[in-house]
Amino acid sequence: MNKRQKAILVEFITVVVVTAIAVVAMINLKDWVNRSEAMRAMEHLGQEVFKYRKDKGVLPADVDNIKKGVPGWVRLGNLRYRARWIDFFEATPDEVLAYTEKNYRSSLLSDGYVVLRLDGRVEWMGQEEFEKLLAEQQSEYEIEMLRK
Repeated sequence: MNKRQKAILVEFITVVVVTAIAVVAMINLKDWVNRSEAMRAMEHLGQEVFKYRKDKGVLPADVDNIKKGVPGWVRLGNLRYRARWIDFFEATPDEVLAYTEKNYRSSLLSDGYVVLRLDGRVEWMGQEEFEKLLAEQQSEYEIEMLRK
């Protein structure tokens, strides 16, 4: 192989590697943006729910109508709202009020949940951590109803 052929081969390999890195980065960026948008939508939902609570004195029994008015609501996916299962006299601010599962095919982002707490905090939780927390907070009746 002469110098020109070696230079072309090196440039070709460089282009292929850079392209592969860019594709992987874009896929992970897309998943990161989707997760960020889901968290932002959950924050907006929380604001609406707590505005309702302030106006009416109670949390809404259901958030389907509220959810559709929230910017980016489609990012919330299969939202689970737990107000009917929470005993507000015994509930702590850390109680999970709403959550949605997010699964990614990404190699850099792990699967987990976007969680709205009773005190209005929105956070990302890993799958194992969330499932452990929810198991501590769920009643037998709630678990039975979710299975149906």
